[in-house]
Amino acid sequence: MALKEDIDNEVGQILAQTWDLRDGTVVPATESVLLAGGGVKLKATMLYADLAESTKLAMDNRQTAARVCKAFLAASTRLIRANSGDVRSFDGDRVMGVFIGDSKNTSAAKCALQINWVFLNVIVPKFKGKYESFRNGGHILAHGTGIDVSEVLAVRSGIRNNNDLIWIGRAPNVAAKLSAIRGDGYSSFITGEVYDQMRDDVKFGGDPTRSMWEERAWNAGPVKRVYRSNWGWAP
Repeated sequence: MALKEDIDNEVGQILAQTWDLRDGTVVPATESVLLAGGGVKLKATMLYADLAESTKLAMDNRQTAARVCKAFLAASTRLIRANSGDVRSFDGDRVMGVFIGDSKNTSAAKCALQINWVFLNVIVPKFKGKYESFRNGGHILAHGTGIDVSEVLAVRSGIRNNNDLIWIGRAPNVAAKLSAIRGDGYSSFITGEVYDQMRDDVKFGGDPTRSMWEERAWNAGPVKRVYRSNWGWAP
């Protein structure tokens, strides 16, 4: 009964805790937020990069699946960091990046296009070169990146010695949903609010210059106007 009592007491303590919230000027680390009622409020652009078809691959060959996940997450993490983002969460085959500051939407969108370029021009060719299952279509290499911006509350959750930050708000939830969209050859998805706040050099490209993003209606989430892109940006 000790475990039940511990859980009962802890839930009661959480309900009784007084919030100790502060406005954030930097992306918080876990250790900078109090476990008992601590929280950081900030306007953030959240990016989720998600590898597709990893479950099927893992069921057939765990070691190959691990190599794909490691390559994708390593590349995505480097690109998030190179674009002034902070990596704050890994979840299986998915990584979350947090961008703040005046250029957060431009930086996150550019990062998404760079992830797509690296995936198509580095990861896919290397894995097809090594594994027959990728060359013959037995396994598909695909990915998606989703981005949204909103007010976010970062709080520390878990128990002593076993805890981490969780991110509460529209942006982390919508970005995660957008990263899971598959099909039609598009892999980068951003909300209309992100698009509206981006610089033109991340909206338009090519010669002759044309839009890198296509507006779409989205009926599967709380945001109805989204943009998608199949462009890449060499890092």
